[in-house]
Amino acid sequence: MDEAVERRRFLGLTAAAAALGLTVTVSGCGSLGGDSGDVTLKLVAAEYDLTGGDSTKKYWTDLAAAFEAKHPGIKIQVQVESWDDVDRKVAEMVEAGQAPDIAQIGAYADYAAAGQLYSADELLSIPVQANFLPRLAAAGEHKQTQYGLPFVASTRPLFYNKALFEKAGVTPPTTWNELAAAAAKLKKEGVRTPFALPLGPEEAQAEAMMWLLAGEGGWTDASDHYAVDSETNVRTFEWLRTNLVGKDLTGPVAPGKFNRKAAFTAFANGEVGMLNGHPSLLKEAAKKGVEVGQVPLPGADGPSKTSMGVADWIMGFKQNGHRKEIGDFLNFAFNDENVLKFAGDNDLLPVTVSASTRMETDPEHANLRVFLKVLPDAQLPPVGKTSWAKVSENVKQNIGKAVTPTGRPAEVLGSIGRVATAAEAAE
Repeated sequence: MDEAVERRRFLGLTAAAAALGLTVTVSGCGSLGGDSGDVTLKLVAAEYDLTGGDSTKKYWTDLAAAFEAKHPGIKIQVQVESWDDVDRKVAEMVEAGQAPDIAQIGAYADYAAAGQLYSADELLSIPVQANFLPRLAAAGEHKQTQYGLPFVASTRPLFYNKALFEKAGVTPPTTWNELAAAAAKLKKEGVRTPFALPLGPEEAQAEAMMWLLAGEGGWTDASDHYAVDSETNVRTFEWLRTNLVGKDLTGPVAPGKFNRKAAFTAFANGEVGMLNGHPSLLKEAAKKGVEVGQVPLPGADGPSKTSMGVADWIMGFKQNGHRKEIGDFLNFAFNDENVLKFAGDNDLLPVTVSASTRMETDPEHANLRVFLKVLPDAQLPPVGKTSWAKVSENVKQNIGKAVTPTGRPAEVLGSIGRVATAAEAAE
């Protein structure tokens, strides 16, 4: 969706909201209150606590209790699962005919394509739906209808270890050549991993996309068709293979076997000079006494013109017929206090205009401002395509081969691209 269309959509919904009044709902949309009878909604959510604690379960339990107090007759049954398991478990529940009423997971498109989800305008009041950041709302659309409701978001700048940079006498890079030069100096100073490049199967599709965007490419072209093996993308991976991996600047573990979690742990332990960072890493690094610097991702000739955004999704399933009750709960969940509570506690970004504005001016969240600044214009992966799950998995398993000493980026990207094009044609 281009900027003009996004703007018209946002202004149209906002104008409608203003005309109706912020507390009024539309017939057919979720109600903001009222007794819906004796209904229990099953909610399955992903675990965000990186410390092994129960902060995610506590958030949902507290939210459910606050909601139930205002909506007698509706109960919320909360089930929290690890990110390793949650998408699979929800898929198994749906396949078994036991879909949850609400799922907060990583993807929505397959369920939307199968007609299993309520659309956003069947669940949300106009003010709530209009309040999503336009890019995120657009990313939640399947065939021009929004089914995925963004829950939290993040963007990815370059993180660097300030102490290691000072010791090596280098400044934050703005171009790829500056990045390679800084990595070489860090290596000379004995830094174990000058630049962490996690292209292992945990989240290689995101790491790769950051580099593709910095090289002015991406997974899709201007017409939203896959363009995995474009000349621009091939050049990006040729640069990575030659100038970082080929010069032994990415550490002792081969990028294709190096996962994001291991890279983040190494950075928090002071063993990494630079990596493409994530908001949640800030807290972990601070606990270990690592002072983190942040700059926009370097590009071929200057700072990247486009940042990558990532969103996790929440959705309502039709199977149990609880449209009104699901709508009541989601309208409640998306008020500013609840959105800010979850995002702030997990060092993530709020997905609504009003909550983002509040976070941006809150001194408590000053460390997140660099992420917030680029979120409205960030580019998300093509999550609205039902083919993306298959393509993403293919990328995770194979993209690391493009940067091995004998790797041929054109061949690896070409193979991934052919699978992507075929999957898209089958949609």
